[in-house]
Formats: sequence, C-alpha cells, structure tokens
Amino acid sequence: MPRAFTGYAFDACETPSQSEMDTWRTSSPFWGVGVYIAGVNRLCDTQANLNSTWVATQASRGWRVLPITVGLQASCSSFPDKINPTPTNSYAAARAQGRAEAVTTVSASQSLGFAQGTTHWLDIEDFDYLNTDCRRSMLGFVSGWTSKLHALGYKSGLYSNVAAGIKAVEAARTLSPGSYELPDQLWFAHFNGQVTTSTSVLAPSAWRHQRIHQYFGDSTRTYGGVALDIDLNWMDVGGGTHAPAPSPHCGVRIDFSSYGVLRQGDSGAKVTALQCLLKQQGVYDGRLNGTYNLATKNAVTKFQKKYTLADTGVVNRSTWMVLLAKGSPAFSKVGSGTDAVRRIQRALNAAGDEGLTISGVFDRRTEAAVKRYQTGRGLPATGVVASSTWAPLQQGLR
Repeated sequence: MPRAFTGYAFDACETPSQSEMDTWRTSSPFWGVGVYIAGVNRLCDTQANLNSTWVATQASRGWRVLPITVGLQASCSSFPDKINPTPTNSYAAARAQGRAEAVTTVSASQSLGFAQGTTHWLDIEDFDYLNTDCRRSMLGFVSGWTSKLHALGYKSGLYSNVAAGIKAVEAARTLSPGSYELPDQLWFAHFNGQVTTSTSVLAPSAWRHQRIHQYFGDSTRTYGGVALDIDLNWMDVGGGTHAPAPSPHCGVRIDFSSYGVLRQGDSGAKVTALQCLLKQQGVYDGRLNGTYNLATKNAVTKFQKKYTLADTGVVNRSTWMVLLAKGSPAFSKVGSGTDAVRRIQRALNAAGDEGLTISGVFDRRTEAAVKRYQTGRGLPATGVVASSTWAPLQQGLR
C-alpha cells in the first residue's frame, strides 16, 4: 500500500491465512507483508488465501501489503519464460513485454482491491550481469513496466539481487540517464543479516527512503505458536515513518531522557512539566512556575489517590509513568508513528531511564526498550505494545 513506513516486513511463497496474520500482527515485529499476485514464473500460483477480503482486512489492521509479480525473467536466467533480448530499436520487444506485464499485473491488482498509487513489485531473479543484451533487455522490460504502471496510476517497484537487477538500474541511472524509465522504489536481496537499507551498490542519495532490503532468506520463524517459512526484510519507503506534530502541553517541555524523583522544595524544568501534566488531569490550578510548592504537593497527592498510587506527595517513577502514559492505549509496534508512541517513550524513560528520544516514531531502540520492560514484567517479549503492555504502563508498574 502507498504509505510511508520504516519497519520490518516478511514475504512468503503462499499467502498466510487470516488467523496466521492476526497472530503475527500481535506477536511478531513484522508489519509489512509481500504477496505474490501475478506472473508466469510465480512459483506458488494457487494462493488459496489471497482475495480482496484478505487484502482489505490486512490494510484495516495496519499491514503494508506488497504485491509482487514474478513475470518474464532475464534472457540469460534459468527460467523458462524469458524477456526478448533482441536489441532492435533500443530493445523495443522487451519494452513491449514490460508494458504487457504491467497490464496483466494491474488486472490482478484491481481484482484484489489494491488502490491506485500502490507500488507493484516486479521480481527479477538472478542473471548474468555481464551479458550485455540480457542486461539491457531486462532494463528495457523494467522501463516498459514502469511507464505503463505510471500511465495506469500506479507506482513501480523492482525486486532483484543486489548484484544483478539492482546493480543494473543504478548503472543505468548514472551512466545513461534518460535511456530508461526507472522504478520508483527498489527492493534488493542481499543476505548479509544487516537490518538497514544501505548498500554499497546504490549511491546514498539514490532511491533515498524508497528502499527495501531482504536481509535474510528461506527461514522458518515462529511467533505466537504460528510457524511460517519466510524471507526477512527491512523497509524504508514513502519517505519513512514519521509522526504527527505532538499534542500541546501548556507550551512547556515535557520530554526528558529520564524523569527521576521530585518532592516539595525541588525546582526546575521537570517540575514545570509535572505541573502541566497535573493541570491537564484537572488536579492542579496553580502557576507553571517550576517550583514544587505545597500546592503542587497537594495536587500530586490528589492524583495519586485517584489512581490508587501510594499517596506520598512525592513523584516517584510510578507516578511519572501514570502521568506520562495516560491516554488511549493505541496498538503500537515498529513502524508506528503516533502521539501514542510518544507516551510510550516517555513512560519507558520514566520506568527505567531508557534515554529514548521522544520522537513519536516506534523505532528499533523503542522496540528494545519495550522488550526490556515486558521481560521485567514477566510478559512475552514481543516488542509490541498492545493492551497487555499498556495496562502496566498506565498503572505505573515497573
């Protein structure tokens, strides 16, 4: 789907069932999924679970669905159905084949309910990069595919080995600009285990925030008791996950790398933040002066009684956590970009001095902190913040 996202994705030859998807949503780090929708060289061509209801359901549950076509392959590959390598008229035959592939893909896509603007991924498997006609006809095919997808209102993506198709399009971009219409996004296979979209094959500025890295392949992974055979990917597409502007908090700073204990007589920016949070909870009507005075202490005690905390009038970690985590317990995991994520990050900093940047983007550092908190509470260390993790955070349980 055409949404900005930075996070984990998997692809499986056979589309998982709905129950498998639901289990993995709440127990795995993944929130992107590749599915094979078309192509004469598609290995798993039955796809019993894949239909428009499946696609719509995943979209409604936050999944980024990546439709993949395994169509004609490079002429020097080992596949039976191949791209025409004839060089006449700048590989016109290959370009025409690419346009036809795009039409077939869009037909399948529309039957599954993918919206216009969706990136469709063309899977070009390994081939001999040094074979000139093979490489150039492949580029012609990708160019035809891309131009037709654009004409039909979709985006173009290319999946390939980093040393084959990806190397070819980067060479085309730098050495013969304008000769081919290049894809909008790249998905490169390089099984180096590095969870990043950086690669020496692409210039840092090329396809920036428009990349997926398949960093591990052919692996059986189990989450929530459900095992699937998958490839593992890290996505950074559409500009990457970003969070909306933060909710206003009295015009004062409330974001800190740690919070610590506050009591009557203290002063400073954290006291001002405390007074703001208490005011927003309706228990403090004094000035935001950064001085922990008697009125502030009374407000803290009132808040602690209201939320069954020890009513000491001293702000300990638990009191901070309840203040900072209050709000709707929105489902969050790597790839989320919301104000709720800011509340998670603040509460974790209060609980354990995690030193998280309060960005609103659920990144891998936030995931690691969530796992540490879950382990400490005796919860499954999924890194996913659902109701079972929100509840202790909002109760101030460390």
